[in-house]
Amino acid sequence: MTSERAALLIADIGGYTEYMSTHRMSLAHAEVNTARILDKMIAAARGYDLVEIEGDAAFLSRRVDTRDADATIAGILRTAVAMHQAFHLEREYVAKNLCPCGGCKEAGNLKLKFVAHVGDVATQTIRGRMKLVGIDVIHVHRLLKNSVPIPEYVLLSEELYSTDPSALPGPVHEISPDLEGIGPVRAYFVDVGDLDPLPPARRPPWRARLGSTFAAVGQGLPYMLGLKQARKVRYAR
Repeated sequence: MTSERAALLIADIGGYTEYMSTHRMSLAHAEVNTARILDKMIAAARGYDLVEIEGDAAFLSRRVDTRDADATIAGILRTAVAMHQAFHLEREYVAKNLCPCGGCKEAGNLKLKFVAHVGDVATQTIRGRMKLVGIDVIHVHRLLKNSVPIPEYVLLSEELYSTDPSALPGPVHEISPDLEGIGPVRAYFVDVGDLDPLPPARRPPWRARLGSTFAAVGQGLPYMLGLKQARKVRYAR
């Protein structure tokens, strides 16, 4: 296998476990709503390849090229901001639809965090599916388990941070997680709110609320009938 340098970004929805732990009707709508939110987030990550949907998270990558400004820290932050805006906009449409179930109304409690790393990756085909492999793929996933005290943030590995520390606006905070199988490392985080101050939430128009309601009801029906299975809450990291 040949390896290449890549920027690795995971956008992880916080509060997903509690959100999905509900009764049958809400679970069906929660599954549909989460899929819609993930779809909008991924569409906003222009130039990044979707490696895999990992339950409540989207794992993305982008080949690092010295001429590619979007693979730098500044570019990764721009991508995180675009995904964060898409997440909150779609979350608002879901939470304000006309369905009274918990799977719709409680969507407003969901949060979004990011971890980012840069390293060497290789591709491997397993049962016809292309996957990224390598220690750096493990590294970025291990960073999801950390002590960051705020719900929405962008956490950068030391390897990525050291490429251009000046690209991080606002207060930067250091943590030292002990990553399983890797050991103690340093990482740096910023509050997404410092990068992307969200405007006051506005009530979606009636037509949009109605459309969101029909989408949850119609697309949730196969889950309620047992024809489709909900995604697992969390894949093994």
